[in-house]
Amino acid sequence: MQTRVLNLIANVLGVAPDTITIESSPDTVEAWDSLKHMNIIMALEQEFDIQLDEEQLAYMENAELIVETMKEIVCS
Repeated sequence: MQTRVLNLIANVLGVAPDTITIESSPDTVEAWDSLKHMNIIMALEQEFDIQLDEEQLAYMENAELIVETMKEIVCS
């Protein structure tokens, strides 16, 4: 799950997959702005066929929290 989500983030941001780690965030990745963040959310919803609620969206501030949230949703 982690690798799949990190690769999706890298793809949306247009960066090499090996540049996105669990520690990545908008503060550490120049290409990760607010518009790209929304694109990541939409890509996650499409990839995993889910609908994220406002609470989940507010929580998913960086790669680690995105992976954690996706694990909770998809693996539950």
